[in-house]
Amino acid sequence: MEIESPDRQQWRPSVNPWLITFSVMLATFMEVLDTTIVTVAVPHIAGSLSASNDEATWVLTSYLVSNAIVLPASGWFSLYFGRKRFLIACIAIFTLSSIASGAATSLGMLVAARVLQGAGGGALQPISQAILLESFPPEKRGMAMAAFALGVVVAPIAGPTLGGWLTDNYTWRWAFYINIPIGILAIMMIRAFVQDPPYIQNARPKKIDLTGFGFMAIALAALQVVLDKGQQENWFTSSWIRWFTIASAVSLILFIIWELRAKEPIVHLNVFKDRNFAVGTFLITLVGVALYSAITMIPLFLQALLGYPALQSGLAVSPRGAGALLAMPLVGYLTGKVDFRKLIGIGFFLVAVSLWIISGLTLQTSAWNIGWPSVLTGVGLAMLFVPLATVAMGTLPQNEIGNASGIFNLMRNVGGSVGISILVTYLARHAQSNQMKMVYRLNPFSPAYRLQLHAVTNFFASRFGAAQAPRLARFSLYNSLLKQAQLLSFVQGFRLLSIVCLVCVAAALLFKKVKPRKTPVH
Repeated sequence: MEIESPDRQQWRPSVNPWLITFSVMLATFMEVLDTTIVTVAVPHIAGSLSASNDEATWVLTSYLVSNAIVLPASGWFSLYFGRKRFLIACIAIFTLSSIASGAATSLGMLVAARVLQGAGGGALQPISQAILLESFPPEKRGMAMAAFALGVVVAPIAGPTLGGWLTDNYTWRWAFYINIPIGILAIMMIRAFVQDPPYIQNARPKKIDLTGFGFMAIALAALQVVLDKGQQENWFTSSWIRWFTIASAVSLILFIIWELRAKEPIVHLNVFKDRNFAVGTFLITLVGVALYSAITMIPLFLQALLGYPALQSGLAVSPRGAGALLAMPLVGYLTGKVDFRKLIGIGFFLVAVSLWIISGLTLQTSAWNIGWPSVLTGVGLAMLFVPLATVAMGTLPQNEIGNASGIFNLMRNVGGSVGISILVTYLARHAQSNQMKMVYRLNPFSPAYRLQLHAVTNFFASRFGAAQAPRLARFSLYNSLLKQAQLLSFVQGFRLLSIVCLVCVAAALLFKKVKPRKTPVH
C-alpha cells in the first residue's frame, strides 16, 4: 500500500522535531490514559448504573477491543484522508465520545460510547509513532522513542490515581470529561506543528480491504463477547457462547487466509516472516496481559477487600509511575549502547519479581506493601517498552514500519483486553473453589471453630443482645471465610502473572541482535 521513495527516505519536517514529539505524545497520552483511568471507578460505575463489578469491566474491555479493531486500518485512512487530517479527526471523535461516556445514563449507553471512543483512539498510537519515527534521523530515534514512551508507560500508571481523585472528589463521570481540555490542546498543537511528508501528500491509496477488515472485526468482537460473558453464562455449557467461539475461530482463520492472498491486504502479515518482529509482537501481547491485568486487579483488591476509597487505591499504585519516570532517561541513554535483549530480559525479570512480592498481600496489607513493589514494576516496564518496540521493528524496511506499528499496538491492546477478561474470570472461579476447600473449617465439631464462635458470639451479645448474637457470629465468620477465599484468588492471580513474565525472560533470547542504524534505511 505504501511505496518506498527517495522523498520518504530524505524528508524531514521544517518544525523542531521535539515540538512534534510533544504534540503526538499528548494525543497518545490521552488515549492510553483512558484505558486505565476508569479502573478504580469500576465499583462506582457498577453502583451508579445498577450493574455488577464483572459487568462494569465491560467498560474497560469494550474500549480495548474496538481500539484494536481500528488499529490495522489506520495506515490506509492516513493515506486516503492525509495523516494530519485523519489524526485530528480521530482526536475529535475521541473527545466527543468522552463527553458521551461521561453523560451515560445506563451501562449499555456507556459501553456504546466507549466502543466509539476506542474506535476514535485506535489510530492515535500507530500514527503518532510513525510521525515520530519519520521526524528524526535513524540514529536519534532511540531518545525520541524514550520520550514518546513516557506517554505509553506513564499514562496507564497515572490513570488510576487521577481516576481515583476525580471519582472521590467529583464523580466517575469526570474520568471521561478530563479528556476534553487535553483533546483540544492536542488538536491545536498538531494543527500548528505536524506536517505530512511528500509520500503522504502524493499518495493514491487503493480500495480498502473491507473483506479482511470484516473478518478481523468479527473475530475480535466475538472473542471479546465470549471472554466478557463466558463466566456469567458458565462458559461452554451455554450454546450461544459455543457459537460465538466458533464464529471467532472461523473468522480468524478466514482472515489469515484472505490477508495472505489479497493483493492489497489491510494487514500485511508478511512482516511476521521477520523473526524479531514475530517475537516482539508475541512479547508485547504478554506485556498487555500483565500490565492491564495488574493495574485492574490492584484497585479491585484494595476497594473490595480492604475498603479503600477510589483515591487511596489509585495512590497505592502511583509509585509505579515514579519508577517509570526515574528509569526512562536511563533507558533512553542505554538504547543503542546495550544489547536490547539484556534490557528486555531485565525488564521482564523486574516485573516478575515485583508481582511475586505483591502476591504476598494479606487483609492487613498497607499501601506501603503495594507501593514499593510498584516502583520496581515501573522500572521494569520502562526497560521493556522502548527496547521492545525498537528491536521488534529494527530489522524491518522503513516502508513496513507503519503497518508493523499498527499490528504491534493492536496486539498489546488485544493482550490487555483478553488479560482483563481472563483474570476477572480467574478471580471469580478460584474464589469459589477456594471457598469450597476452606468451608470445612466452619465445622461445629472443630475445637478451634467452637472457640472462635464463642468469642465472636460474646462480642455481638455485648452489643446486640444474646438473642441476635449467635446468628450474627455465624454470619461474621462465614463472611471472613469469603474474604479469605477472595484474597487467596488474588494471590494466585498475581503469581500467575509473575510466572508469565518469567517465561518472557527466556523468550527475549529469541531475538536476533540489532545494531542501531547510523544511516537512512533503504
